[in-house]
Amino acid sequence: MTEGTRLTHVRGDGAVHMVDVGGKEVTARTAVAEGFVVTTAEVVRLLAQGELPKGEALGVARIAGIMGAKATSTLIPLCHPLVLDGVDIDLEPSGDRVRIEARVRTSGRTGVEMEALTAVTVAALTVYDMLKAVDRGAVITDVRVLAKAGGRSGSWSVQ
Repeated sequence: MTEGTRLTHVRGDGAVHMVDVGGKEVTARTAVAEGFVVTTAEVVRLLAQGELPKGEALGVARIAGIMGAKATSTLIPLCHPLVLDGVDIDLEPSGDRVRIEARVRTSGRTGVEMEALTAVTVAALTVYDMLKAVDRGAVITDVRVLAKAGGRSGSWSVQ
């Protein structure tokens, strides 16, 4: 943490609270996050062709990611419930991994980075659930925010 910054969810007495965003301006906000499920090339082939024992994993994971974004405020204690304008989930099987990207949009008083991260994570957990019958050693990795836009702090993206 840099000098002059403070944790916004912690009061002076150390107690946590939900930040009051009521005075903030409503603006268009977006966030993009990504993550990966690493397995084997053979499992990725089965997944891409819809041949996993549990069925068509990509469509199920896409829906799960959307549901995850919508449920973020019930999972993360201090997140505000938001009306989401849109959630896009892309799953890209390639080599020994599946790349998952979530793009979340809202018009609101707070950002949607947590919704994008939750969408990616829930989609990744669903991919793992769908393929664990053929590879219990699969790994969910590198979940991160790639970009955000809107609000007082403006735009940001990884370099």
